[in-house]
Amino acid sequence: MNLYFDNAATTHPKPESVYKDLCDTMRNVAASPGRGAYRQSLDASRILFSTRESVASLFNIDDASRVIFTHNATGALNLALRGLLESGDHVVTTSMEHNSVMRPLHSLQKQGVSYTVVQGSNDGFIDPAKLGKAMTSRTRIVVASHVSNVCGVIQPIEELAAIARAAGAFFLLDAAQSAGSINIDVQKFGIDLLAAPGHKGLYGPQGTGLLYVAPAVRLSPILAGGTGTDSTSLEQPYNLPDGFEAGTHNVPAIAGLKAGVDFVKNIGVENIGKHERRLVALLAESLMDNKYVTLHGYSDKTPHAGLLSFSIAGKDPSAVAFELDSRFGIAVRGGLHCASMAHKTIGTFPAGTVRLSPGWFTSDEDIAFVSDAIVQCTK
Repeated sequence: MNLYFDNAATTHPKPESVYKDLCDTMRNVAASPGRGAYRQSLDASRILFSTRESVASLFNIDDASRVIFTHNATGALNLALRGLLESGDHVVTTSMEHNSVMRPLHSLQKQGVSYTVVQGSNDGFIDPAKLGKAMTSRTRIVVASHVSNVCGVIQPIEELAAIARAAGAFFLLDAAQSAGSINIDVQKFGIDLLAAPGHKGLYGPQGTGLLYVAPAVRLSPILAGGTGTDSTSLEQPYNLPDGFEAGTHNVPAIAGLKAGVDFVKNIGVENIGKHERRLVALLAESLMDNKYVTLHGYSDKTPHAGLLSFSIAGKDPSAVAFELDSRFGIAVRGGLHCASMAHKTIGTFPAGTVRLSPGWFTSDEDIAFVSDAIVQCTK
């Protein structure tokens, strides 16, 4: 039996429409958008336009031109941070962030940017009051993940965004684990910058991602090159989105992203999230009374998304992940999940955890099989 339980890293399988649109575009379009007036180039431009429109509709973005395509959420976060921060700026973030936030901030210290890390609780929750106390007159950005990729806790992003706004700072949301499974309204929630991958909850191909930039944000490009516009100038244009998408687009993958976003919209974000959370609850219920299994960051105190971290007494998480794969054909993630500070917060550093993340195509029968396999691993 082969079961895929690493949807927090990349969703699999994809909807059939994603495979079809990606391959059809590669076969039939085969051109760069904005680089010619012939039919295929215009078709490629239409694919980009229609995908932006679909993404904008999903997140309640009024102006689709403010959606910038990136290679992944990491690229989007780097663009947001490096494209906005200057020497003397201050950032407030949390101890539950992925290295896609922490490493750029660490690097930016060399350019005179400082940052404060707000410590989460032992189940990974960020107290808005603590975040408020970390704000200073120099705070330019508050950056926080919507859902922890380590333990699945859902953060109170509307409250965090309101604190940022009251202090005159921008709010950058890392939606790597929430886009597609939790409703995100950039206007209602007060999100100034939204970074999301295409290959996770939006069910698009790998190598796709996006950054939304609110009208109040003046972002600078961090990559220079051809845009197909304003070619007489050696200065990189600042207009959105062209100035921030230098080089040739991955048009086939972007076509696949549109198919994935449309799939999510047709099924319904709430329905997908409800399905994933129900499966995680079933799994947690089946394991919580096992004396050898510890669930990390899963409690009645905080809202929880569709992933679950656990460990087995006396066994290294990476060894457990290998055992689940080799004995039972179950693909899971073991280790630190690129977020060592989060593991220190919830008490699972340095070994990490085993992370299970179902998706829309996961069934109750799959959960029962995985639960039984984990129990067998404890013996």
